[in-house]
Amino acid sequence: MKIATFNINNINRRLPNLLAWMRAAKPDVVALQELKASDGEFPAAAIEKAGYGAVWRGQKTWNGVAILARNAEPVLTRDRLPGRPDDHEARYIEAAVRGVIVASIYLPNGNPQPGPKFDNKLDWLARLKRHAKTFIKQDLPVVLAGDYNVAPTQIDIYPTRSWDKDALIQPKSRAAFASLVEQGWCDAIRESHGDKRIYTFWDYKRNRWPRDAGLRLDHLLLSPALASRLAQAGVDKAARGEDGASDHAPAWVVLR
Repeated sequence: MKIATFNINNINRRLPNLLAWMRAAKPDVVALQELKASDGEFPAAAIEKAGYGAVWRGQKTWNGVAILARNAEPVLTRDRLPGRPDDHEARYIEAAVRGVIVASIYLPNGNPQPGPKFDNKLDWLARLKRHAKTFIKQDLPVVLAGDYNVAPTQIDIYPTRSWDKDALIQPKSRAAFASLVEQGWCDAIRESHGDKRIYTFWDYKRNRWPRDAGLRLDHLLLSPALASRLAQAGVDKAARGEDGASDHAPAWVVLR
């Protein structure tokens, strides 16, 4: 079973890129982020024609998350992260596909920091940790997939000082991500590749893609019930180099 996460950065603008990648990669499940489309603007017909069922939660202009399943219909289990009823941003969706629960996560960026946006990022991570703990307690097969907007360690960002004040690499962001993983989650990319520098995001600015000046922001965390099934994990880096590409590349895991 191949499960991928892809921050598509506007699903309608980059629909050709998404469909071409799905034809080539043949993922069984895709967690999408940054749809940048309302519910009614989601390209359901094109996704269905490509052979995928879908559940989604859109938001006009920003955010938006979805889960696609090849030759299957995802069973929606949750369309928002619990813990704050006043949070109306479309950043979390969760569905069951072939016996596995998959979450698509688009964590707040948190910039500028310090400030209320950074506080919201840390609060969101704390809420995610509380929700994730319920999966661990129930020993469920779960993949928490998405754009966490956290580069967990120094090897998850190219050698530079230019991001030192950015919310993506702050000690508090990294500590919150580490605390989540320490519940018992397996960081599939890091588990598979050790200390190798692997990136999933290359900013459009400052020639960062040609320079391979990237960050690893997109993660697939496997619950203990799935960790033993990890066969492979990787990043389809070439997708970032296509015409009209998102600034993220798809990351994926294969389960036995």
